[in-house]
Amino acid sequence: MKIIRRDLLYLSGIAAAVPTMSKIAWAQTPGPKLSQILRKDLEGQGQVVQETVVSVVDFGPGTAAPWHMHPGAQELLHVIEGNLVVEIEGSGTTLLKTGEAAIIAADLVHLARNENAGASVKALVVHSRAAKDKPLIVVVKK
Repeated sequence: MKIIRRDLLYLSGIAAAVPTMSKIAWAQTPGPKLSQILRKDLEGQGQVVQETVVSVVDFGPGTAAPWHMHPGAQELLHVIEGNLVVEIEGSGTTLLKTGEAAIIAADLVHLARNENAGASVKALVVHSRAAKDKPLIVVVKK
């Protein structure tokens, strides 16, 4: 945790110094590149977050998560490698390609699957929970 805080302070210092630097100096200075992937207001949580859970999920060739929901937890799904099909009950399917992201609102029944029989898919999953006393995942029988 201390390393993260130091990195954030260091990046904050860079951000504060940027306005005073010339464009030429900034172009010559190597540094991190921030690419915002997705920004969206919370849905179905009363705008409250008690906990954030960050995970990396590996979907083997042809595998899928079961139909499930996250009580009181919004899910952000960002595909790192491959293509992932996300299906939300009553809303159809969406194909997320490498670098794409989606948000699934709290309490929606959904699944994610790798339809490629020859390659794995890797995704970053972030759950923002409004209630830590509820289970993170509930499998739904279909």
